[in-house]
Amino acid sequence: MRDQLSIILPAKNEALSLITLLPELKRVMPDTEIIVINDGSTDDTITVCETNLVRIINHPYSKGNGAAIKTGARHALGKILVFMDADGQHKPEDIPRLLEKLSTGYDMAVGARDYESQAGVHRAFANGFYNRLSSWMVGQKIHDLTSGFRAVKADKFRKFLYLLPNTFSYPTTITMSFFRAGFGIAYVPIHAPKRIGKSHVNVWKDGLRFLLIIVKIGTLYSPQKLFLPVSFSFFLTGACYYLYTFLSIHRFTNMSALMFISAILTFLIGIVSEQVSALHYKDSDNAGQNDEPQH
Repeated sequence: MRDQLSIILPAKNEALSLITLLPELKRVMPDTEIIVINDGSTDDTITVCETNLVRIINHPYSKGNGAAIKTGARHALGKILVFMDADGQHKPEDIPRLLEKLSTGYDMAVGARDYESQAGVHRAFANGFYNRLSSWMVGQKIHDLTSGFRAVKADKFRKFLYLLPNTFSYPTTITMSFFRAGFGIAYVPIHAPKRIGKSHVNVWKDGLRFLLIIVKIGTLYSPQKLFLPVSFSFFLTGACYYLYTFLSIHRFTNMSALMFISAILTFLIGIVSEQVSALHYKDSDNAGQNDEPQH
């Protein structure tokens, strides 16, 4: 199993949860490579990992959740990677369900949290908004855009390491990149219990970052879906203002001209972005081939 499956857990000061999580992982998934990426922890994370005889890779300072994910992906030996949080929110017994879905031909299986698993109404609302926005961009139903619990084929995941940010928004990027490359994604319903310890996610700061990441990846995935509405809004504003000035003062004003020009330029930028996006992904089948696991 060590050559077939690697379980990767990014951890920053998660010793309290790892005390119970690691033994449970070893019980449910015996003889499986378990890698804990210690992202600059200042608690007993290293001691807990050494006690449970799991592989640990240390960051000299905190680089971010996404950076820990990339480190784990580069060092893992398995052909299938399972990413899960180290805070106790993801249950080891759900791993076989993800692997079962992956065995049916999908390239990535994601644990989709139910409503009760959301950390408050505000988080549920935000995640629902992200899911709907990203679903519109990719033209596919996305049940949980930000879930960090997922199983994925290692060779395909490593193709997009260069795109992944070092922050908590890595699930957003990898999900939309997989859709853009035409890889199959499946969702498995899960229930995530309340995390152990204090969350490292800042609702407003990381919420804004998630939104910016969606826009960024949206421009890589389908730029026209972003630029066309903006172009149309400029055109509609210019047309409405021209109608108003024509009826009131019988003139075509500079403001209307500016709106029309902005609409044309935004539309043209969208067309160019579509071509750049196509070039960006044309080598996705070869990208990441040099990112072999490090022993």
